[in-house]
Amino acid sequence: MREEGFSLQGNAKTIEGNQVPDRDAQFRYLNEQVREHRAAGEPVVSVDTKKKELVGDYRNAGRQWRPAGQPAPVRDHDFPDPQLGKAIPYGIYDLAANAGWVNVGTDHDTAAFAVESIRRWWNGAGRDRYPAAGRLLVTADAGGSNSYRTRAWKTELAALALQAGLQITVCHFPPGTSKWNKIEHRLFSHITMNWRGRPLTSHQVIVSSIAATTTSAGLTVHAELDPGSYPAKIKISTAQVDCLPLHRHGWHGDWNYTLDPAPPARPPPPAPPRQPERTHWAHSALTGLTRAGWDQLTAAPASPRPARPHRGHPPALTRAEQILATLLRQRFATPRTVLAELFGVTYGTIAKAERQATPLLRQHRCLTRPGPAPLKTLAALTSYAARYNIDLTPKRKAAR
Repeated sequence: MREEGFSLQGNAKTIEGNQVPDRDAQFRYLNEQVREHRAAGEPVVSVDTKKKELVGDYRNAGRQWRPAGQPAPVRDHDFPDPQLGKAIPYGIYDLAANAGWVNVGTDHDTAAFAVESIRRWWNGAGRDRYPAAGRLLVTADAGGSNSYRTRAWKTELAALALQAGLQITVCHFPPGTSKWNKIEHRLFSHITMNWRGRPLTSHQVIVSSIAATTTSAGLTVHAELDPGSYPAKIKISTAQVDCLPLHRHGWHGDWNYTLDPAPPARPPPPAPPRQPERTHWAHSALTGLTRAGWDQLTAAPASPRPARPHRGHPPALTRAEQILATLLRQRFATPRTVLAELFGVTYGTIAKAERQATPLLRQHRCLTRPGPAPLKTLAALTSYAARYNIDLTPKRKAAR
C-alpha cells in the first residue's frame, strides 16, 4: 500500500454544512468591532463553554509520559459519578493580553453561570488590566448558554453592565461557525493538550491542570472553582426583555447589540381592568326570557369544544354577553355593526359570538320570541330599552 502512495490517515473535518446568507458579512462586521475597541484601548474578550468533563478516574484521550508498562488505571465505563458529576469550564480569553480565565462550574451551564464567569474575570483581572475602560466587547457563539436567542443571557448581561459601569457590546458568530471563535484555538486547544492522557480525578486536578497551561507565545491562564448553584429553566418574559437598556445594531440586531450601564426601564402600566358585565341589560324586554330562564341558560355547561388560550388577554365578550348579542340579533334583527358598537368589539367578534351561542340556545330549546319591531340602528335600540329603564350606554372598546 505504501508503494502505491497510501498511508494510515484519520478523518479531516473540512466539509462545512449549509452557510447562513450573511456569514461573511457578519465576520467582517465583528472584526471591525474588534479593531475599533482595541484601537480605543477597550477590552475585547472571546467567551465560550469548553466541553464538559467527567470528574473521576475516567479515561482521558491522549498520551502522557509514564514508566513503561504502567498506564494510569481508569474505569472501563464512563458512567458519571453521582457525587462528583461533571465539571463545566467556562472560558474568557482576553485577546489583547493573550490571557485566559476559566471558571469551572459544578452545577448547570446556564446564562447566569456564563455571565457570572465574565463578572469574575472582570473583578479579578479585567478591572485592574483596563482601569480606564468604559466599554467591553464580547464575542460569542450563536448557541449554548450565551446564545443570542437566550433572554436570560441578555438580562444577566444588563445586570453586569450596571454593576461594572460598562457599556457591553456583544457580537455573535453566525450559526455553525463556532470553530472561528478565537477562544477555541487560542485557549481551549492548549488546555486539552496540557491534560491529555491524565485522568481528571477531582475538581482540584481540573483547576490545577487548566491553570498550568502555557504556550511559547506567552499564554497565561487563571482557573478557579465555582461551586455556586445555577438553576436551569428560569423564565424571562418578553416584557422584562423589552425593559432592558438594550440597543440592537443596524446590522443584524439579533447578532449584534449593546447593553448600557443603566437600570431597566419601568414596565408599562397594566391594562385597565375589563369593564364589568352590564347585568341589567339582561332584561326580559331585550332577551324575551324570564329572569329564571336567563339564569338557567347562562349557568348551563359550556360546549364540549375546547376553548383556545387567550394569550394573556381576557375574552372580548363574556359568555352571557355572547348570548345576549345573539338574542338581540334573533329578536330584533339588529345588524352586527350596531351590536359591535354597543358591546365595544369588532364585527367579527359578534359573528363569532353567534356561532358559539346559537348551538347552546338550540340545545336548551330556547324559543326566541320575536321583538315588537326590528331595531336596525343603535339609536332605535337604546330608545326601545329606555322605555323599560334600561341604560344601553355603549361599552368602550378594549385596548389590545
